[in-house]
Amino acid sequence: MNHRFLAIVAVLVMAGCASAPPVEKKGDGIGSAPRETSGGTGGSRYQFDKDGAPLQKLDPNTIADAEPRYEVLRVSGNISPYVVNGKEYRLVEQHRGFKQRGIASWYGTKFHGHATSNGEIYSLYEMTAAHRTLPIPVYVKVTNLDNGKTAVVRVNDRGPFHSDRIIDLSYAAAVKLDYVNQGTARVEIEVIDTDNTQLAPNAAAARYYLQVAAFSQLNSANVLQQKLSADLAYPVMIATSEGRGTTLHRVRIGPFIDYSSAQAAKKVLKQQWTGEPHLVVDAGDS
Repeated sequence: MNHRFLAIVAVLVMAGCASAPPVEKKGDGIGSAPRETSGGTGGSRYQFDKDGAPLQKLDPNTIADAEPRYEVLRVSGNISPYVVNGKEYRLVEQHRGFKQRGIASWYGTKFHGHATSNGEIYSLYEMTAAHRTLPIPVYVKVTNLDNGKTAVVRVNDRGPFHSDRIIDLSYAAAVKLDYVNQGTARVEIEVIDTDNTQLAPNAAAARYYLQVAAFSQLNSANVLQQKLSADLAYPVMIATSEGRGTTLHRVRIGPFIDYSSAQAAKKVLKQQWTGEPHLVVDAGDS
């Protein structure tokens, strides 16, 4: 199927696999399409030419959906734009209400126990998925258009990077949707809104900023702050920090109450400023 980013050191791999049921070391490709080779973005996880199903099969009647809940959309896994195989991808500016139809694939033993794009450990027995442009993590309802079966998954990875596919589901999700043997299925995906602040009591704990520049000279930061403040209806601040004998003055727009608000501001900012801002998240725990 597709390759994805190696986000953390291999030491975490063993910890992630410690309690998992046994899986095949090499998939025979039955029930799944061949994955891409590494292309320079991975290590041992890309040594196998084909993916496969685990030794322990799952009963679809025992597989529970992922339970949607509010989660902070951190910077990890949400870099935009990013490049894979020379192609640039940008995260969607508004994921609330996002719907998409297309082909779903699945991934199994080849990626089991390896890090996902946001640093978590992938388990083929969990209800997760990979998407190229949705923020991480979000919850998605997936409907198999061929049989009407549905599943709720948590997106925590990037992919698939085959242009004819829109989402890569875990082995468990593919079993629940009953397309493991076919390898792919026609699906509709719909994002479940969990970051609505009225539904998320702890949403206020996170503050989102768009950082537009960093200067060693405070005067330069002040000039840009004044210019942006004159052109934008959003607050513009300077965050000063010291470290390793240097002082940096970072010009940031915000704070915003959620990821969607920050992305909406980014769209407005592009009309006034030619640079590429990046997301900064203050979750109150770091």
